[in-house]
Amino acid sequence: MSTRHINPEGVHRSPAFSQAVVVEQPAKTIYIGGQNGVGADGKVVGPTVGEQALQALRNLAIILESEGATLANVVHWRVAVADGSAISEGVAAFQQVWNPADPPPAITVHVVAGLGPGFLVEIDAVAVL
Repeated sequence: MSTRHINPEGVHRSPAFSQAVVVEQPAKTIYIGGQNGVGADGKVVGPTVGEQALQALRNLAIILESEGATLANVVHWRVAVADGSAISEGVAAFQQVWNPADPPPAITVHVVAGLGPGFLVEIDAVAVL
């Protein structure tokens, strides 16, 4: 599999995300549905965006590992954060799990009116092997 992380001249460059990721050849692609801050027991792990984002990222890592992938294989994240929540806590959780040596994926963040009861964040992903 060959991917290229695109940050062309003329658009903002950030160490936290790529503007686009191009997959050059056919590859195994994993589409992961939205993950919330829910533990294996089905309960919300905590009342903060940071706690919930960290658990959602752990859930994503478990799903990826089940298919022989890691977080480094993620080419796109889509994050929904409940209005009024501290997005910076979610960013801090991402920084805890992301290896800064890996090229960052493309990321889209939406502030939404609400998620399910007690949920403050939901993260879905696309990974390519």
